[in-house]
Amino acid sequence: PEDSVTGSFASFIAAARPEHLSQTVRQRSKRMILDSIGVGLVGSTTRVFDIALRYCRMYSSVAVSSVYGKPGVKLSPTLAAFTNGVATHSMDFDDTWHPATHPSGAVLPALLAASQMLPPNTKPNGLDFLLAFNVGLEVQGRLMHFSTEAHDIPKRFHPPSVVGTLGSAAATAKLLSLSSAQCRHALGIAASLAGAPMANAATQAKPLHVGNATRLGLEAALLAARGMEANPLILDDIPGCSGFSAFYGVYQPKPLPAPGQHHEFLLEKQDIAFKRFPAHLGMHWVVDAALSVRNLFINYAGSFSPSLIRTIMLKIPVSKYINRPFPSSEHQARHSFQFNACAALLDGEVGLGSFSESSIQRQELRELLDKVVVEHPEDNVANFDKMYGEVDLLLHSGDVLTGKCDTFYGHWRKPLSKESLLKKFRSNASHVLPEEKIEAIITLVDNLEHLSDSSQL
Repeated sequence: PEDSVTGSFASFIAAARPEHLSQTVRQRSKRMILDSIGVGLVGSTTRVFDIALRYCRMYSSVAVSSVYGKPGVKLSPTLAAFTNGVATHSMDFDDTWHPATHPSGAVLPALLAASQMLPPNTKPNGLDFLLAFNVGLEVQGRLMHFSTEAHDIPKRFHPPSVVGTLGSAAATAKLLSLSSAQCRHALGIAASLAGAPMANAATQAKPLHVGNATRLGLEAALLAARGMEANPLILDDIPGCSGFSAFYGVYQPKPLPAPGQHHEFLLEKQDIAFKRFPAHLGMHWVVDAALSVRNLFINYAGSFSPSLIRTIMLKIPVSKYINRPFPSSEHQARHSFQFNACAALLDGEVGLGSFSESSIQRQELRELLDKVVVEHPEDNVANFDKMYGEVDLLLHSGDVLTGKCDTFYGHWRKPLSKESLLKKFRSNASHVLPEEKIEAIITLVDNLEHLSDSSQL
């Protein structure tokens, strides 16, 4: 096992040290932590979060871990991780990586819960916390790179429910200082707890995927710490006996290099995409394209006048679960190219209020949706690193106006500025926290390496 792919991952988790994190990795991961907390806080105002919280409060247990947006409410560590994971993905507002997954939400809630779980004399400091978070990111990223299928917008399994569960297990195992053998078993246990089908996208069940990933990864690490064993070759490609390869049609695993001089964290090479509004990542291309063509239309006509538009042509990649002509719920709207393009055209922006029931059911929005026609150009592939969004307005006059977006603001190729990220965090957190606490969190995360007790988060 020590010479296997799985063994190399376990050795990496156990051997990683704070000095292995470059300044770039530290800064990028702290941005992710801050954004994820803000997204979790605003997510604690949603109905799906309330359902998850009521469910978890049915159980009497050792309540030591905090819940986003609920002062005074504590749950057992695993249920707190679950509830906070649900909050993080309740609006589809959380960060996205490539190959496609939501990396922070599957890891951060587990680490927050575990930090509060540990006895006072064994609390990890902020640097230990930051290291564990990055170990969880690295495991997710490396696993996704084992499959060409993972590079495209998913069709079968929702990625955070697969790689996120193992990322959570790895991060928690690191925070708990498990041995290499225990880390190997934690990954094996997590693999048996992973996976959720894409059919539940655009429903209230989708946030459960992230909630379960962070909770079950935490449970896997706790079980491994108590001596539970699993297949020590779970990440290897064993002919005739699927391990992690069960989740992917094409699977070519490679050993993970030891941390240190010859290893570069994936976060060093590629930044994360932060969302400006709460919807599936693919929506951000069509919204920016729609806003671009809207400006052209106003320059052309003097104002935005839908009556002048005959057809709205969307040129988007093929992806069935985000091609929704007439969404009827907030979760469907967050996963609809058509809705997001039309909302941007009509309002000149897309934000939290865009997905309310009253906004979705507006007659003027429905009239725009009636004008939408979709095309799938061959060069527009369902891949977050290669796709584009194009919105063409075909006017009754015969004129055609075009807006196109290859890289939206917030994509890893065009990252949000520090000012934009702080503005998003302050806006999200303000739904549940006063200003002084918001600023205290910003300061705490910014100085995470110097925090003596990470449970203060």
